[in-house]
Amino acid sequence: MSIDVGAAVPDFTLPTDGGANLSLSSLKGRKVVLYFYPKDDTSGCTAEACAFQESLPDFGGADAVIIGVSKDSAAKHDKFKAKYNLSFPLISDEEGKLCEAFGVWVEKSMYGRKYFGIERSTFLIDAEGVVRKVWRKVKVTGHAKDVLKALSEI
Repeated sequence: MSIDVGAAVPDFTLPTDGGANLSLSSLKGRKVVLYFYPKDDTSGCTAEACAFQESLPDFGGADAVIIGVSKDSAAKHDKFKAKYNLSFPLISDEEGKLCEAFGVWVEKSMYGRKYFGIERSTFLIDAEGVVRKVWRKVKVTGHAKDVLKALSEI
C-alpha cells in the first residue's frame, strides 16, 4: 500500500509528544509537510529534524505545518524534542499503520542483514488534503530547502 501524488490523504488521529493527539482533519485549510524518519536521536534523523526546525519561520510564512513521524513512543519524542529544541509535533506511530498506509515501512538491508524499517520519506500535502509532492529515500542535506521550494509552487 502506498500514497502517491494526487491521492487524498485519509484522516488519521495519532498520539504526539506532550501527551496530545493530532488529526490530519484538524489541519484542513493548511499545507502539511509530513515527514517519516527512522528513529529519534540518530545522526541522520537529528540532522533532518534540526534542518526543518531552522527553516520553521519560512514554512510558517507559507502557511505550512511540519509534522515528523516515527515508530518511537511519545515519551521518546518528548526527550528528542527537548534535547534539540524542536517546536513542531512528532507523531508516534508505534503500530506502524500510518507508515504502512504511506508505503514507507519497507525491507532494508545493512551489512548484509535484511530487516524492516522506515524509509526516510516526505509528503507535501495541500490545504485540501491532497498529496502534491513525494520524496522517497531522502538524503538529508538540503532536503528542507527542497521541500520549501516545492511548497512555494503549490
